[in-house]
Amino acid sequence: MMHIHEIETDRLRLRQWQDSDYPIFARMNADAETMRFFPTTLTVEQSNAMAQYCRDLIEQQGWGVWAVEEKATAAFIGFIGLHIPTDELPFSPCVEIAWRLAITAWGKGFATEGASATLSFAFGQLAMPEIVSFTALNNTPSVRVMQRLGMRRDAQTFEHPSLPSGHTLREHVLYRAFPGERAIAFM
Repeated sequence: MMHIHEIETDRLRLRQWQDSDYPIFARMNADAETMRFFPTTLTVEQSNAMAQYCRDLIEQQGWGVWAVEEKATAAFIGFIGLHIPTDELPFSPCVEIAWRLAITAWGKGFATEGASATLSFAFGQLAMPEIVSFTALNNTPSVRVMQRLGMRRDAQTFEHPSLPSGHTLREHVLYRAFPGERAIAFM
């Protein structure tokens, strides 16, 4: 059986998914504000399938897109982790760092805190040479997290292949992180 890694920070625990996370995650994914930088909200079935996919990958490789628990309350607040994109992107193959948190967790520095620890894990434990992060051009909250993480922005944007031509979210920015090149500025 594969060893399942968990990551702890001062305020967060990045852990394997639990059945009790699924309904909360489904409510997050059905919320238009939470999903404003994604093409659409998700149905309960789509959300559950995504959570199960994340859970299965962690089970198989020991790491991935972890469920995030706020340590002070033991509440599930979203996900942060590493993923190998399945879309054929202009910079594939790659490993991306991704996050999605409940609105109640926004503005508290949780994304930066959890993502910083995830980058440390990726470069330290997994010895990855590079981690990317990308988002819609107008997703300034996620762009600010990437900047706080010390990631470098590629000069060129790219069009995400899974979105139709002309879609308002199709144009994406790409940021890259490399071992030893990060300057973290929380909150």
